[in-house]
Amino acid sequence: MSKNIDWGKLGFGYMKTDLRYVSRWKDGKWDEGQLVEDNNITLSESSTALHYGQQCFEGLKAYRTKDGKIQLFRPDENAKRMNASCRRIMMPEMPIEKFIDACIQVVKANEDYVPPYGTGATLYLRPFVIGVGDNLGVKPAPEYLFCVFCVPVGPYFKGGMNPVNFTISEYDRAAPYGTGAAKVGGNYAGSLYPHKLAVEKGYADCIYLDPMTHTRIEEVGAANFFGITKDDKFITPVSPSILPSITKYSLMYLAKEYLGMEVEERDVLVNNLDEFKEAGACGTAAVITPIGGIEYKGNLHVFHSEKEVGPVTKKLYDTLCGIQFGDVESPEGWIVEVK
Repeated sequence: MSKNIDWGKLGFGYMKTDLRYVSRWKDGKWDEGQLVEDNNITLSESSTALHYGQQCFEGLKAYRTKDGKIQLFRPDENAKRMNASCRRIMMPEMPIEKFIDACIQVVKANEDYVPPYGTGATLYLRPFVIGVGDNLGVKPAPEYLFCVFCVPVGPYFKGGMNPVNFTISEYDRAAPYGTGAAKVGGNYAGSLYPHKLAVEKGYADCIYLDPMTHTRIEEVGAANFFGITKDDKFITPVSPSILPSITKYSLMYLAKEYLGMEVEERDVLVNNLDEFKEAGACGTAAVITPIGGIEYKGNLHVFHSEKEVGPVTKKLYDTLCGIQFGDVESPEGWIVEVK
């Protein structure tokens, strides 16, 4: 029985749902984990998550299909990426099977919050790991918490998918050999101020260049960049400080295998934007945000259009969303049904 929610008015914001999953790591192992009603966490004032930024998180969605089934999209990839983040900041890894099981438990326990098919809305899952326990001094925590909660969220584009403009930031998102490839909170805290400056200038967000030379595009706000060249190649930047987006790698596969395009991960020079006829930012929340134009040093470079989505970008978006909602046959292993 669906909750009494106006699915058409959902935004991307927090709503308390019925149950969430919590597991604790102590004495070298994770406990069994359990579903709890309380959405508050009590932790030591000296927890490493509070003082030394020892925490990471993930984001994925559950989708309702036309025949009423519920499915997750590539949760194993989220588990692998979370473990890579954990390794980078010295936190214990979570077995992939346990991660997926926790997500399934949370979706099943909150099934009434999974939006109906056709609304464009989804159930967003937020797994995270934080360092807790009594600790003083810069060192790994004695204990850790792994949690997964969920929130129903509306479609990212309320009035349809329209291109937006971005500006190049003078700030760096991550250090050259820092934590840019890990999904840790500090990366996002550091992006809040550049984002504010971009919005004040009238742009949707800012684009970060590589921290070493400031000549190559890396990320678009909290999303990955891609461009479609004039000869129909799908191009996306490569760098050790870019977060490996599951959406991006999915789009790369679909561009090659479903659309027959050439795909390349390579440097994208900010002074060579005219090689692209379309451009976009991709991530879990929006799938694809079409880029109308990019402002750099006072000049706005426009791609396909500031008002209309390019045909290749639209086709990629429709194909990926079709797979996620069960309308397009998925590659093997991409979909996990919640039973």
